[in-house]
Amino acid sequence: MHDTRVLLTKPKILMVDDKPENLLVLERLLRHLPVELYRAASGNEALMLTLHHDFALALLDIQMPEMDGYELAELLRQEEKTAKMPFIFVSAIYTEHINIFHGYEKGAFSYIVKPFKPEVLLNKVKLFIDMYEHEQELHRRTEELEAANKELEAFSYSVSHDLRAPLRAIDGFSQALMEDYNDKLGEVGCDYLTRVRAAAQRMGTLIDALLKLSRISRAGLNRSAFDISALAESVLADIRESDPRREIDVEIGASAMVQADPHLIRAVLENLLNNAWKYSGKCEVTKIEFGLCVHNNETCYFVRDKGAGFDMAYADKLFGAFQRLHKEQEYPGTGIGLATVQRIVHRHGGRIWAQAAVGEGATFYFTLPNGEGQGA
Repeated sequence: MHDTRVLLTKPKILMVDDKPENLLVLERLLRHLPVELYRAASGNEALMLTLHHDFALALLDIQMPEMDGYELAELLRQEEKTAKMPFIFVSAIYTEHINIFHGYEKGAFSYIVKPFKPEVLLNKVKLFIDMYEHEQELHRRTEELEAANKELEAFSYSVSHDLRAPLRAIDGFSQALMEDYNDKLGEVGCDYLTRVRAAAQRMGTLIDALLKLSRISRAGLNRSAFDISALAESVLADIRESDPRREIDVEIGASAMVQADPHLIRAVLENLLNNAWKYSGKCEVTKIEFGLCVHNNETCYFVRDKGAGFDMAYADKLFGAFQRLHKEQEYPGTGIGLATVQRIVHRHGGRIWAQAAVGEGATFYFTLPNGEGQGA
């Protein structure tokens, strides 16, 4: 299907040449394209225009007084606004290979030597315009997606928050009925109310988990350097306190510094290590590991257990909210933990995946780009 969407503004092309006749030739050649053309008779004039316009492409002459094309290109690359702006050198001089290479060193995307065939320049310009339009469309869609995600997160937070009050009422009045009318309700009636309260409390737990997920999604990302192995050891120490009599073999890898948000990464480790602790609960020999490895030349962190594991055929459901691979009666939980973990890892620009087998345990791997672990 043909895409009929139109950009709000036409792509702008900057033409820089100290000779008016050369600018006129370029203008006549490009005027039939769906673009806006801007002339500059010098490097300084070109720089002034870039302050007020965002150009999709610049066509630069090389030999100009005061500031030649190479100097202009170097200045353009030094400015944040124009650092990635593509440009083409269009010149009748410096045709030796060494000077053409010099142009590429200055950041030129292409090089056309006069006299040139009009279709050659047109084809090159069209290519860059297509690239610009695709980039703008991608940018627009990304902004729309980010706005939609923020709106969805705000809606989720609002709905989850508003649901807490009626749930508390259901739970409270159910308890009041059981206490005040126990003799009239009978055994069956009390059992029904007990189930109502349990369901309300279960939903309350799920709502709390959703609110936590929403808060994590909305929280700022504050990176700092810290030892992730020491953090894992601290988290495991807290988990041990929940059942100090349980015997478990713990192995923490060598000290490793990362550059990440320590509060969010603690939430990652709490979820993964709590899962390892929970799903190892029915095993005679229990072992939990945290460490580092290298996968495809990338540093990965992993949490491994020898517990219940899962069928890899259902691995695509792991990180979805409320998706569970084990029955609630066997291993209680909300089904939000791994969704939270994935959200945090993705916010750090990383990825997360798992390997497992039923009855043999599971290993969860995750990466933290720009914060790769290094032994202390």
